[in-house]
Amino acid sequence: MNKKIMILSVSLILLICIPLALHSRQYRADDFSQQKNIDAPDFSLRDIQGNTFKLSSLKGSPVVMFFGTTWCPGCRSEMPLYNTLYYQYAHRGLKFLYINVNESTAKVARYARESEFPGQVLLDSDSNVASHYNIPGVPTLILVDKDGKIIGKGHQTSDLPLDALFPAKDQLCKSGATTAKYCR
Repeated sequence: MNKKIMILSVSLILLICIPLALHSRQYRADDFSQQKNIDAPDFSLRDIQGNTFKLSSLKGSPVVMFFGTTWCPGCRSEMPLYNTLYYQYAHRGLKFLYINVNESTAKVARYARESEFPGQVLLDSDSNVASHYNIPGVPTLILVDKDGKIIGKGHQTSDLPLDALFPAKDQLCKSGATTAKYCR
């Protein structure tokens, strides 16, 4: 009898808690997975030097945005891979933004120095931009094409569809690109 009461109690709690969590937007998986091929919302943030940055200033260039924190183990493990992407694609026009969520300038500046982050480091001190982008957790990476459309989101650099922006050498050669740089 106690087992039946326990099962009934747990079921009742779940029936109450799950709808409340969904209603309060604590769980936003649908927003995260559906937010692709739409315009990337413009924003203004300060960088670690105190300068104002506006996303729209990069219109015409593809952009990778890395939402992270200094304390996040996943962010720390992704940072070397993110730096590798920079060295592979920055010369091809890809811009890189690290957007720290809700931490102090001093802490973020120290982390950026230690991580040798080569892109622009921005401070989302009130989490407003992360909220506007429906970031479900960190790390989250967003790929924006040169037209300002979100074309990919993920939690790892390997989740980003960079081949949509930068086709592999074989694809370029087959498509007729015959410059020495790619096909010889």
